[in-house]
Amino acid sequence: MIKKLFVIFFAVFLASAGWAADDADYAQAIKNFRDQPATAPFFAESVAYAIFPTIGKGGIGLGGAYGKGRVYKDGTHVGNVSMGQVTIGFQLGGQAYSEIIFFKNDDIFNDFSDGDFEFGADASAVVLTAGAQASASTKGSTASAGTSDVNTDKSAANWFRGMAVFTIAKGGLMYQAAIGGQGFDYDAL
Repeated sequence: MIKKLFVIFFAVFLASAGWAADDADYAQAIKNFRDQPATAPFFAESVAYAIFPTIGKGGIGLGGAYGKGRVYKDGTHVGNVSMGQVTIGFQLGGQAYSEIIFFKNDDIFNDFSDGDFEFGADASAVVLTAGAQASASTKGSTASAGTSDVNTDKSAANWFRGMAVFTIAKGGLMYQAAIGGQGFDYDAL
């Protein structure tokens, strides 16, 4: 019975994430990241970025995440991308968040845009939230209370293999100690 409820919840949760994004959703997500002191410099320093207005994530023991996004290069929408993730480990709940991936140079962007791309377990993201700062990775996480501009120096999110990843929580609550990589499927326009 619990497995059936999980499957129904998970299917509805993931189906609602990423399917209904329109131009206004993308514009708002980009604005949200541009307004963050930690991410603003990356717009000028990157050759391209992928933006996901909403990624839905959920799990009970076994979980996953899904979202659809767009890729921009030199301010122009050059492709669409979908993200999927499977996680295994202790986890419970559901969450929605926005994500942005900055590409430092053409080489790493070309690797991403060749089609299928996957983050390994050593990739990390900086989580931006109003009222607190948190840095999350597969190696653990730390958080401290403060204002939303506490995380203003880029040492919290340096380039890793030519990429910098940030997320902003939109809603939900999820407790997890899980492993799993994000996989991306890119389609050029």
